[in-house]
Amino acid sequence: MSNETNDMISVEKLGEARDAIIKELRKKIVGMEDVIEEMLISIFAQGHVLLIGVPGLAKTLLVSSLSEALSLDFKRIQFTPDLMPSDITGTELLQEDPETHERRFKFMEGPVFTNLLLADEINRTPPKTQAALLEAMQEKKITSGGVNYDLDKPFFVLATQNPIEQEGTYSLPEAQLDRFLFNVQVMYPSHDEEIAVMKNVTSVSQENIEKVIDGKTILEFQKLVKTIPVADHIMEYVATIVRSTRPNEPDSPEFVRKLMGWGAGPRASINLIMAGKSRAALHGRSHVSIEDIQALCLPVLRHRVIPNFAARSEGMTSDSLIDRLLKEIPSDEKLYQR
Repeated sequence: MSNETNDMISVEKLGEARDAIIKELRKKIVGMEDVIEEMLISIFAQGHVLLIGVPGLAKTLLVSSLSEALSLDFKRIQFTPDLMPSDITGTELLQEDPETHERRFKFMEGPVFTNLLLADEINRTPPKTQAALLEAMQEKKITSGGVNYDLDKPFFVLATQNPIEQEGTYSLPEAQLDRFLFNVQVMYPSHDEEIAVMKNVTSVSQENIEKVIDGKTILEFQKLVKTIPVADHIMEYVATIVRSTRPNEPDSPEFVRKLMGWGAGPRASINLIMAGKSRAALHGRSHVSIEDIQALCLPVLRHRVIPNFAARSEGMTSDSLIDRLLKEIPSDEKLYQR
């Protein structure tokens, strides 16, 4: 059997796993189709997710339910103003050997040593504590006492923010925001969905979520996603989009130069390609399409582009500017083929 055939079989298995995971999540989660889709894309693309939404939208329930379906170790940190970096990463404790009575420091692991970490209200803690997650997110390790400690694999950070109550919060710096693959907006449920939520939560019977895959299988699927080929014209399209968000680029649209304060960097291009590969594989395809890229531009770019004062004064947001950019940039594949 050829490698190409093996890859197609593996892609089909990933698509089946996606359907099974969503089926299990439906036992507890109502609606949120786009949020679930983007979280799964991020996991298989080896990325982290920032969830933006008001309290009570079942963000924590979604993450914990996802960890059950994926058979992953799950921990939650409630970020508060008095949280210290060691409360996340762990700390050195002085212990005495009961036999030799020799004293030595022993590292006690913090909650970051898990597979799926929920960083709840990450903007409620000072920058020093926020930065404690930066090395873990980027390098998949932490350093304590000059010693490196590798984190368990797979490892994902799913962080939440409340967009309403901003008093006493600390905005994440752009460098740390850039480490999140996606910025996902969690919206209110529809009328019918809200009724379904009330029925589910207030009923006596609660279905248990069954394990669909495990950590080892996730790592295998992550390797598979990396092998998904991307045509040159897709690379050209992604580069055109990302470079067009930068107001100082000569080829940027006129409205970008007037309304954009800052554009996306090269990590946005890389993330769009990786997320496109993951989306294609999850949908049972072994190639990335322009539709995949267009579907992922908002979650990838909305925290990487910054509207200037003129745009904000007119009520424009990152989302509205990205939508306008996608409409202005032609998507005909022939234009990007060389």
